[in-house]
Amino acid sequence: MSNMSALALIGVLSIFCQWTAWRLKIPAILPLLLVGMLVGPSLGWLQPDAVFGDILFPVVSLSVAIILFEGSLTLRLNEIRGHGRMVTHLVSIGVLVTWIAAAICAYFLMDFGWELAALFGALVVVTGPTVIMPMLRSVRPKSNIANILRWEGIIIDPVGALLAVLVFEFIIASQGAGFFHAMQAFAITVAIGFILGFAAGRLLGIALTKGWFPHYLQNVAVLAMVLGVFALSNAVQHESGLLTVTVMGMVMANTRNLILDDIMEFKETLSVLLISGLFIILAARLNFEAFSELGMPAVILLGLIIFAIRPLSVWVSAIGTKLDVKEKVLLSWIAPRGIVAAAVSALFALKLQQAGWSEAELLVPLVFLVILSTVVLQSLTAKPLAHALKLREPPAHGFLIFGANATARMIAKAIKEHDLPVLLADTNWENIKTARMENLPVYFGNPTSEHAENNMDLNGIGKVMILSPYKQLNPVVALHFMDWFKASKIYGLPTNEHDAPRRNQLSESYRERLNLFGKGVTFSKLASLTFQGAQMKTTALTENFNFTDYQERYGNRAIPMFALDERKVLHVFTTDHTFEPKPGWQIIALITADEISEQKAAKQLREKEEKEAQEEKQQGTKELSQTKDAE
Repeated sequence: MSNMSALALIGVLSIFCQWTAWRLKIPAILPLLLVGMLVGPSLGWLQPDAVFGDILFPVVSLSVAIILFEGSLTLRLNEIRGHGRMVTHLVSIGVLVTWIAAAICAYFLMDFGWELAALFGALVVVTGPTVIMPMLRSVRPKSNIANILRWEGIIIDPVGALLAVLVFEFIIASQGAGFFHAMQAFAITVAIGFILGFAAGRLLGIALTKGWFPHYLQNVAVLAMVLGVFALSNAVQHESGLLTVTVMGMVMANTRNLILDDIMEFKETLSVLLISGLFIILAARLNFEAFSELGMPAVILLGLIIFAIRPLSVWVSAIGTKLDVKEKVLLSWIAPRGIVAAAVSALFALKLQQAGWSEAELLVPLVFLVILSTVVLQSLTAKPLAHALKLREPPAHGFLIFGANATARMIAKAIKEHDLPVLLADTNWENIKTARMENLPVYFGNPTSEHAENNMDLNGIGKVMILSPYKQLNPVVALHFMDWFKASKIYGLPTNEHDAPRRNQLSESYRERLNLFGKGVTFSKLASLTFQGAQMKTTALTENFNFTDYQERYGNRAIPMFALDERKVLHVFTTDHTFEPKPGWQIIALITADEISEQKAAKQLREKEEKEAQEEKQQGTKELSQTKDAE
């Protein structure tokens, strides 16, 4: 296969693996590694060393630098304490327990020196959001467990990477030197990494905050700066570049008033091809004989990591928390390793082998064995375990509503009154502030952003309603959540009766979802009715008052929105809904102001008649009593 064909194959396979992961709702790293091993050592179609030649090492180095930088952009120090004591303990005490215990086990079982054992221990502390998030969507653990696992994965990604880089730097510094000289070289490397990383992070943060780059150049400028600083740091002090870019990302993540949303979004786009291609290349370089050379000691080490070291880390971290035994058991089981461990281990192994560490060739297959085993085993068993422990959330019947305007808030309150989860998301702060004052759960920001993916609590949420006037953003939200939920669970409203533009392909796809609440119901119509005083009302259906009677009774003075059945499942009325409300169900509808006025007048009339009847009865009783007294 020619070099051009090989490069094209890597690109095609990268997209195929990402699509497969999305389709099967599994971590993308799993198909990437499996396909890489298939086209590499199994079929021999891809031989990275022959394709890339001398530039293989620089390509891997630069890719890992980008991974570490972008991972460190998620580490905001002020957020660590804000996610509970258990998360704080897991990313501090838990990291130390895992590192030390894994290093000791690797030292005795794998015949590693203490340096490689310590490096292996540092590599396997990292889980990461890319492997945790798909698993949480499938398992649906209780919200407290899901939040702990999610934030552990987000925070431990850069923390573990920094630990691994520091251990690697110490190994390089200590090679062929006494302890004093090793500590001196390590101190110089760390000092240069932190000083240069801090300076570069601050400078780039100022440049972005002050608008020194035009908007269309910002993402590319950041990428170029990262690569440039990485190369400069390595030129100043050998092998200090990885630490420098990691510190650089952390500094930028904690810079005030620096908005990183566009950069984080660029990260997603970059990772689809660059990072995916990297893992196919790394997996294609594996040698199956290396796995066989690991032997039974590696199997024992893997068992200790899964069944002893992770539980030990969780149990120690849980001291002082209110977690019960079942919750700690589930936390102990879910800890799949991910992108940082795979990428960093491959790079470190290459560098150590070049430096003369022959046993480093076993580091990559050992780390990959841990990754594949934990991802596959825990993906298959976490859901049954959570079910057995009764720690799964019930089926997701709740609603994410994009839009927190008056109409959306009124609908959200009606849903919440029936004890169903609901979450309002909006980019308008005034709407969000009002919703908070009305005690409604909210997310302030774009629900399609990576920040939302990491921070927006979708536990119990299974459907999306788009009730906003944002013509440009509505289709993006709809198509984004089609990847999370089924397309049939995404509902939208046109902003007016003629607003479905056909010239835009995205809007054309979105038009299929513009069927919420029936024909002729637009956002403008609902907003107008709300402004005029329309209100949500729940009406129970009976054998003597069925849905047909309901429609005849209200006519066009009610817009049926939901039907709540006996199982507390909320069905949404659309132009093509297939359900038929039955006796025992409840209809939740928007009642017009005229109907409300008539109902109010009728109620007042009934109350007046009842009062007059009561007064007449009391008068009659009084007259009868007076007659008896006169007799």
